Amino acid sequence: MKFGISIVNRGPLATRDNMVRLAQKAEELNFDSVWISDHIVVPTEIYSKYPYSVGGEFPAKPTEPYVEPLTLMTYLAACTQRISLGSSVLIIPYRNPVFAAKIIATLDYLSNGRVIVGAGIGWMEEEFKALGLNTYQERGAVTDEYIQLFRELWTKENPSFKGKYYQVSNIGFSPKPVQKPCPPIWIGGHTKPAIRRAATLGDGWHPIGLRPPADLSPDDFANRVKYLRDCALEAGRNPDMITISFRVPLQFTDNPGSPRKPFTGKPEDIVADIVHYRNLGVRHLIVDFMLGSIEAILEGVERFAKEVMPLVPKG
Repeated sequence: MKFGISIVNRGPLATRDNMVRLAQKAEELNFDSVWISDHIVVPTEIYSKYPYSVGGEFPAKPTEPYVEPLTLMTYLAACTQRISLGSSVLIIPYRNPVFAAKIIATLDYLSNGRVIVGAGIGWMEEEFKALGLNTYQERGAVTDEYIQLFRELWTKENPSFKGKYYQVSNIGFSPKPVQKPCPPIWIGGHTKPAIRRAATLGDGWHPIGLRPPADLSPDDFANRVKYLRDCALEAGRNPDMITISFRVPLQFTDNPGSPRKPFTGKPEDIVADIVHYRNLGVRHLIVDFMLGSIEAILEGVERFAKEVMPLVPKG
């Protein structure tokens, strides 16, 4: 089992010093990865439903910072030595695909192969419009095509691509990423189309769970893993080659309530949850410490590293 933490890159805690401190502390404590979310603008009026809150409200405010992930990942690469840098998730239709592929390849080149591309289709129609895009209704198909274009650019000496949404030929594309054949692409989302995309186009599945309505309780998670494996086999792929990750909120508490929500409670409760989800196929767990200060988050990160990670049985 590998472990990662999310970096707070929005709101009042998203200062340069705080984000660097979190990344360096995670590396110091032997976490495997840090993860950064993606929005470019936050419209003042949002009617689209956020998929990770019961009422559909998006928690980010348009007046607060929201640090762009690829820029931040590049900056953190220079401030760390070993830890992997992941997007959770990069909204693929937002960016020109050749330009995005170039940034990611450059980041992998400069970080010596530490990039994980968490990829999603997006959910906020208002942000698409603010970026001058008319592809919201076709964002799934756009994402599928751009992912294929990424791989063409990253792996071919003479890349050429002719799709519905983008065509390119007669170009050089260098430097190539350090990771071979290319940086892993983990598909975000918990819906059937997202899982099917992970099974057919992704190197991994990267859902966020335990944030209703995106619940992914153990039974629900097991059913979705089965669907992932079935889709992979149908596509002629080995499902064991698709990394399953899981991003969850975590809370240490002596009074978790009854029934206890997974990843809340004492360290031994958290360990039991990790083992349970590992048995369901999870190989990379990313934890969110949704706390009100950077000191509280750092304390949670250190406690997890010292009181939970060493107690997780090998296997």
